[in-house]
Amino acid sequence: MEKRVGTVIIQINSHEHVALLNDILSQHAGIILGRQGLPRSNGKNLISLILEGTTDQIGSLTGSLGRLKGIQVKSVLLKNI
Repeated sequence: MEKRVGTVIIQINSHEHVALLNDILSQHAGIILGRQGLPRSNGKNLISLILEGTTDQIGSLTGSLGRLKGIQVKSVLLKNI
């Protein structure tokens, strides 16, 4: 399967499952090229990821994160040309 490049934005609305979030990111470290965390004064912190992997790998990461309570996830993948 072809690899794709994409980005994921994670908004942390509740810190209840942050440890699980970090475990999931560690499990998918092989597809994460970059990670940036942005603390915000409103308590809704952001993490942005740059990824390179198959759609199955990226879907596994975003699906796992999306099931966490208090975590919101959005991803964008670039088409291969």
